[in-house]
Amino acid sequence: MLTTAGAIAAIAVMAVVTFLTRALPFLLFDRGSAPPKIVLYLGRVLPPAIIAMLIIYCLKDLSFLSVGGWVPQLVSVAVVVALHLWKHNNLLSIFGGTILYMVLVQTVFA
Repeated sequence: MLTTAGAIAAIAVMAVVTFLTRALPFLLFDRGSAPPKIVLYLGRVLPPAIIAMLIIYCLKDLSFLSVGGWVPQLVSVAVVVALHLWKHNNLLSIFGGTILYMVLVQTVFA
């Protein structure tokens, strides 16, 4: 069990780390100059790479032995892609696909 002092220390450490992650970019880069090329490159390539890794992780246990093992996942992925191409809204795409997947798994393929 965590003591009161331990809880306060953990909260303080989390607060300092959160503050530093928010403030550090402003301290490292001048507002007038452009960020380094590596930062611009990472900002361009990391989001698609992270999404690709999430897709692979979500579909890694896909099983074609039964219809319920692959239809909910692939239908939900298709809906996420369609929603994103239609509205270009990340939250709508993620929530729409997640809600559809949960409905399919809990009701249709239960």
